[in-house]
Amino acid sequence: MELDATRSRLLALAEERRVSLSQLSRLIGKNASYLQQFVRKGSPRKLEENDRAVLARFFGVPEAELGAAQEKSFDADAWVDIPRLPLEASAGPGTSVEGEDAIGSFRFSPRWLRDQGLQPHRLSAIAVRGDSMEPTLRDGDEILVEASPGTLREGIHVVRFDGALLVKRLEVRRAGHVALLSDNGAYRPIECALGDVDVIGRVVWKSGRL
Repeated sequence: MELDATRSRLLALAEERRVSLSQLSRLIGKNASYLQQFVRKGSPRKLEENDRAVLARFFGVPEAELGAAQEKSFDADAWVDIPRLPLEASAGPGTSVEGEDAIGSFRFSPRWLRDQGLQPHRLSAIAVRGDSMEPTLRDGDEILVEASPGTLREGIHVVRFDGALLVKRLEVRRAGHVALLSDNGAYRPIECALGDVDVIGRVVWKSGRL
């Protein structure tokens, strides 16, 4: 059996301290052949946490040398921060835009963003206010908005209409016209010319409290 790094290190430490595996087995309260089987036969597959700690203290080495998982330092490059803007897209009568400086961020995995086909530089997060998009979006939900690339697509969007920022389901109607639809049946559709609507972006993700 080819020895892995943990077993090889245990043998080397035993040789350096001139102790046998039998003596070390008794040190951790096991039968005399315990560590011999661990090293030569691979059973058990890994040292128990308490046994590893005792051996590490005896040899004066970090537990990682005897198989403990090393804590990985946080790698800021492994995450992407998406700015959270102090805006509220109304799922109701409409709210006005006051400012667009980030007040925080949501942190996403780059792999997840790639899997979703999303580009970080086109994303921002804002809050939803109102009930017109219930049950899909609820008051207080945070949504991730992908800036519109210029091609109009149906789906849930954040739009600027009549001076207010709205989150609505966008549906293309007759040539040059769109409808802003609410998922809540209590709200009537808003039909307007495409030129009267500024499509900010498409809603691609939401986060909300249960």
